[in-house]
Amino acid sequence: MKEATAPDEEIWDQGLQSERTRLAWVRTAVALATGGLGAAGLSARHDLPLLGATGFALAALCGAVLLIRTRARFRRVQAALHGGRPLDSRLDVILAWLGTLSLVAGAVTFVFTVR
Repeated sequence: MKEATAPDEEIWDQGLQSERTRLAWVRTAVALATGGLGAAGLSARHDLPLLGATGFALAALCGAVLLIRTRARFRRVQAALHGGRPLDSRLDVILAWLGTLSLVAGAVTFVFTVR
């Protein structure tokens, strides 16, 4: 027979899942920020049109904002998990997608303009 558990223990796992998720968000943010900055510098050296450099700069900005929001997001996730509330990270997901799409747009512009 299964032992009865408290409601908060049913959804809460004592593992390190939320810590690993936090590290994944940090890696994503750092990759966007450094990739965007590096690509913006490369595009400046190759006289890329402003549109491509803007895409790289926007990706770097999105990565920086995600990195700044990491600590607050982790605290919200922990509170939601312990409180049994649903998680809401829509803004962070939108920033990650916007940064990734900006990086791709800048890369496509770079590829088609550099010869």
